[in-house]
Amino acid sequence: MACTTLAQFAASTNSTLVLSLNPCIDVEWRVQDVLWEEKNNVVSERRWAGGKGVNVARWLKHLGGHPLLLAPLGGGTGAELTTHLREENLPARIIRLSQPTRVNVLITTAGGKQLRFNPLGPRVSAKEWMGILRKTRRLLPKARLLILSGSLPRGLPKNAYALLTRLAHDFGVKTLLDCDGSAFAAAIKARPFLVKPNEHELAQWCGRPLRTEGHLIRAAHALSETTRGWVLVSRGPNPGFLVNATEGFQASALPPRVQARNRLGAGDALLAAVAHEIFQGSSPTQWLAAGLTTGSAATKLPAGCLPST
Repeated sequence: MACTTLAQFAASTNSTLVLSLNPCIDVEWRVQDVLWEEKNNVVSERRWAGGKGVNVARWLKHLGGHPLLLAPLGGGTGAELTTHLREENLPARIIRLSQPTRVNVLITTAGGKQLRFNPLGPRVSAKEWMGILRKTRRLLPKARLLILSGSLPRGLPKNAYALLTRLAHDFGVKTLLDCDGSAFAAAIKARPFLVKPNEHELAQWCGRPLRTEGHLIRAAHALSETTRGWVLVSRGPNPGFLVNATEGFQASALPPRVQARNRLGAGDALLAAVAHEIFQGSSPTQWLAAGLTTGSAATKLPAGCLPST
C-alpha cells in the first residue's frame, strides 16, 4: 500500500530507498522535572512519525533528495504513523503487520534533560519478513542507494541487514548502514558501502572501551578493513571522522558549535546529508562536512522537526 504518490520515485533512478524495519510513533512528554517515586505532571504532549529510518527520509526530502520510505506498520499506531507520513507528504510504501507499531517515549525536563523509553516493537512473522524482502527486491531497481537504519524488530533474523545488503549488491545499489549490536556485526560481513557508528557502537563492535581519539581512529580503520568500504564515526559535538582503509583515506572535521536543545535524530540527519552528497557525486570530504553541519543543525530543533526555511 502506498501512502503518498510514488511517481517521483518511479520516474528516477537517482532515488534512495530507505528501509525502516522498526519505526515508531515518537511521543514527547514535557515535564518540569523528573521526581522519582512521585507523581510527574505532563505539561504537554507531542506525537509524530519516528524511528531512525523515518527521520533519515524526512531529512533527505528536506535536503532536496528523492527518498522512498519502506516501512512495516501494524495496528492503530501503524495507522496513526501512516497519517503522519501523509501529512508530511513523505513518499512511503507500507507493509501491513499483524502486531501494532511501537510507541517510543521521550521525556524532556524544563532544564533540557531527556529520558528515552523504547519498546522492542512488534514481532514480525516469517511470512511478513518474506513480504518485506519481496517488496525490497521490487523497489531496488529504481534506487541508487539503500539506507538501512535502526533496530530490528523481534522475529527477524540477526542477519536481516546482511541479507538486504547482499540483495542491494545484486542490483548494483550502494548500502548505507546505521544500526548496532548483533545486527551490525552480521551486516558488516556483507560489505555495505558506508557504515555510520557512533563512539558507543564502534566500541561495542570492538568489544572494548575506546578511550582516546587514537583508539577510535584505529578501530574505524579495522572496521573499514572488514567492510572494504567507508566508515563515518559520529561523536556529537566532538570531531567526527571518515576513513576508508582500501582507499587510504582519512579525514576529520569539527561540527559547528551550536546551542543544542535536543539530540534525538541528529545522527539520522547526519546520515541523510551524507547520502544526499554521495549521490550528488560530491567528494568524501564534502560528505563529512555536510553530515556534521546537518547533524548539528538538527540539535537546535525540537525532535522530529525540520528547519522552517
